[in-house]
Amino acid sequence: MPLPALKDILEEYQLVDAEDRYRLLIDLGRQLEPMPEALKTDATKVRGCSASVWVYPTAADGRLHFLADSNAAITKGIVALILSSVQDKPAAEVARMDVADLLAPFELARHLSANRTQGVPNMIALVKATAERYAAAA
Repeated sequence: MPLPALKDILEEYQLVDAEDRYRLLIDLGRQLEPMPEALKTDATKVRGCSASVWVYPTAADGRLHFLADSNAAITKGIVALILSSVQDKPAAEVARMDVADLLAPFELARHLSANRTQGVPNMIALVKATAERYAAAA
């Protein structure tokens, strides 16, 4: 099942209080498709995250698709949030996107500890670099 659209997540996120926002992120993380253990390697690990986060990109027909996982439920939800903005979109489109700007309405830094959000820029950078690489190769 594909991840919900970012705007749909935001609508729900803005309706609930802080406690429910954690639950919403955890539920979102559970919607990520399972990532095979064999792909959770040092090469797929995102640097700078307090929790372990793995991201494995694939591309089909010029569209990016990411498998991802984390060993922390809320972090996994944040990963899912980022991926919901880029999943299955054309690489060239993702390369031009300002993912941080798309996530700004969620005010993650305000609602989550610095520890939980410190890896977000690295995650976004990884997604962007992957998109640029695939777009250049297309």
